[in-house]
Amino acid sequence: MPKAEGRVIAWESESSIKEEWLESLPYNGERQLVTYTTDEFSAVCPFSGLPDYGRLSIHYVPNQKLLELKSLKYYIVSFRQVGIYQENALIRIYRDLMELLEPRYLKVTLEYHLRGGIKSYCEKASASELVLDELLYSPLKS
Repeated sequence: MPKAEGRVIAWESESSIKEEWLESLPYNGERQLVTYTTDEFSAVCPFSGLPDYGRLSIHYVPNQKLLELKSLKYYIVSFRQVGIYQENALIRIYRDLMELLEPRYLKVTLEYHLRGGIKSYCEKASASELVLDELLYSPLKS
């Protein structure tokens, strides 16, 4: 791996991410798209040790569980001192939420603020937007 120039600030490993802090609530309501967005996501660039900041968006169609929001906030904060690349953070969040919620549909996006004149955006979805439309707008089958 290349060496960063300048000072390097110590950071924690990915094992410090607290997926066990995520909690769910039972849900038996109608199908709907639930969206949570925060501009307060932060992690540490493992190359430079400097903080990265971004917007995290979570879109899902619940199956039998909803994401408890206070637990989500604590989980997001657990990334704050972790050295992790944006792409890996996205996959980690996606997998942790998929395992916890087992939703009908899940899409996670992570957009980092401008760095060096480049804005970066990552997205992972469990299905296409066409499948999402089918989930939300097709009559429910017994």
